[in-house]
Amino acid sequence: MLGEEHQSVGKETGETAHVERWNNTLRQRLGRFVRRTLSFSKSDTYHEAALKVFIHEYNENLPVLV
Repeated sequence: MLGEEHQSVGKETGETAHVERWNNTLRQRLGRFVRRTLSFSKSDTYHEAALKVFIHEYNENLPVLV
């Protein structure tokens, strides 16, 4: 794995769609990632904690695939 290099892919391949969807979900659901508003965390600790809570709740609500 150490010798492997990343390969870039174009938008037309659709291989980055899931990452872009995740980024959009984060921006829409967490105002603190968009701009400095009342919900902006001044402390990196609180910023990270809010992200961890969001990811935990997001994963808890995913449908179970059988």
